Amino acid sequence: MKPAHICRHFRTKKLYVPALTHEVYEAKGDEMDHCCGHCWCNRTLSEVGADDQLADLRSCNPQRSCFEE
Repeated sequence: MKPAHICRHFRTKKLYVPALTHEVYEAKGDEMDHCCGHCWCNRTLSEVGADDQLADLRSCNPQRSCFEE
């Protein structure tokens, strides 16, 4: 189950490997900066979200204007 603090459009390769998905969803603190490798926004299909900010696990949260639960 996806935590509410991560945008529905956030993607990383680990989300496509069932054995690694928990590493993304359970990351906290400094782990959030290093757990995911390459990330992208599935809405824009690039490393930048719809609000022109970088897509990463730490920042794809409810404070962003493009966030969707």
